[in-house]
Amino acid sequence: MPAKGGVILASNHLSFFDSVIITLLSRRPVSFLAKEEYFTGKGFKGWLSKKFFEAIDAIPVNRRSASAAQDALDSGLARLVEGESFAMYPEGTRSLDGRLYRGKTGVAWLALTARVPVVPVALTGTDKIQPVGTKGIRFAKLRVEYGQPMDLSSYGEASSGKARREATDAIMVEIQKMSGQVFAGIYNEKPATTIKAKVRRLFRGRAPLT
Repeated sequence: MPAKGGVILASNHLSFFDSVIITLLSRRPVSFLAKEEYFTGKGFKGWLSKKFFEAIDAIPVNRRSASAAQDALDSGLARLVEGESFAMYPEGTRSLDGRLYRGKTGVAWLALTARVPVVPVALTGTDKIQPVGTKGIRFAKLRVEYGQPMDLSSYGEASSGKARREATDAIMVEIQKMSGQVFAGIYNEKPATTIKAKVRRLFRGRAPLT
C-alpha cells in the first residue's frame, strides 16, 4: 500500500464486519462509506453506533436519495484529493452466497478522476464471524490480503464507459485471484418485483456510474 497520497482500497464484501476489519488492519487510516442509519439511531444503542462509526472515520450516506451513488463518489473523491485512503466495495453490497459479483464502475470512475492507484483487497473468513441468518458473533479465522497497486490510467479517461468497464473488470479479476471466489457474472442486486422498480433499474443500468 502506498505510504502517502490518495489511494483506493477495492475489496470484496462478505460481512458487516469487513469495513471494521479493513480499518483496523490497514497500514494507513482508511475512510469508507456507511449507511446514514448507523448515525441516526435513537437511545443508547443509536448513540453508541454513531460514536463507533465516527471513530473509524465512516462517511454517512443517505441511500434513499436519488443522487446517493454520485454523492458517495463525491465524498470519496474529496478524501482522495486530500491525499487520503478510501475503501469501497465494487460489488455494492455484501455477497450472501460467497460468490464474487460483477463490480460497478464507480470505483474506476473515482480512480481515473482522482488519478490515484487502486489496491485490490481480498477478505476471507469474515462471513464466519456472523453467518447469514444468525445474530451472535463468533470467533473465526480470517485473512486480509492486499494486491499490488494498480495504475488504471492506461484504460483511458473517466468519461469513457468502455474505460470504466474494462478497468473495473481488471480490478475484480485481481480480487478473485486472491480470494478464490467463484465469479457470479451478474450484479449483486435483489430482483425487481414491480413494474416501477424494473423500469428504474433499466434506466439505472444505462447510467454512467452503474
